[in-house]
Amino acid sequence: MRLRPATRPILSREGLRRAVRGPGATVAGIDEAGRGSWIGPLVVAAVVVPAEQLPDVAAVGARDSKQLTPEARERIYGEIARRWPVRAIALPPREIDRHVARGRLNHLEAGAFARLVRTLAPDRAIVDACDTNADRFGREIVGLSGGRTQVVARHKADRDHPIVGAASIVAKVRRDRAVRRLAARLGEELGSGYPSDARTIEFVRRAVPPGAPVPSWLRASWSTTKRVIPERPARTLDGYAP
Repeated sequence: MRLRPATRPILSREGLRRAVRGPGATVAGIDEAGRGSWIGPLVVAAVVVPAEQLPDVAAVGARDSKQLTPEARERIYGEIARRWPVRAIALPPREIDRHVARGRLNHLEAGAFARLVRTLAPDRAIVDACDTNADRFGREIVGLSGGRTQVVARHKADRDHPIVGAASIVAKVRRDRAVRRLAARLGEELGSGYPSDARTIEFVRRAVPPGAPVPSWLRASWSTTKRVIPERPARTLDGYAP
């Protein structure tokens, strides 16, 4: 039987525990990190716990990763990964560019969310919706995942549900580690990887000369790419005048 996304908000953690009944019932939180980044992957991550352990997720300090320092994220990530199954999918810049070109970035994310739902097979998944229409995002995940898991899609779910906050921490830590590995491979500090970061802008200007192919670690579809890496101007006959 295909399940539709829940249409009523989950108002409390206690309400969520009541909604997921039965021995061994499980709840997953799913979130992403790096959607707006210019360098590196977009990472989608999930954490799945028995419903009766939802209070423990809050107890380890899980919350919206943006509210935590990098050191706190690493520490809480270690505790989460030690206690519960975690999974993550990294979507590289080239894949992001292909979907942005077709106006399908939300679909790409929904597909990654659905893959995690299929892999972990929880009774219920609470997801942080990237679509302006959260219910539409939830319906797409249900359809792509096979409909066996009830999906609750909400805006700001990472703020309102510790289980989604836990997923946001996993996604952020995994993405930060990927960016650090890239910096080590390139042999240079590249900042946060976001287009608002002056260190990132300066790194790209040094690393990619005008007219050079866009490297695989950079999102070519971002407007910042065209602004920071101008195309090499065409040569005219004026340059050959006597």
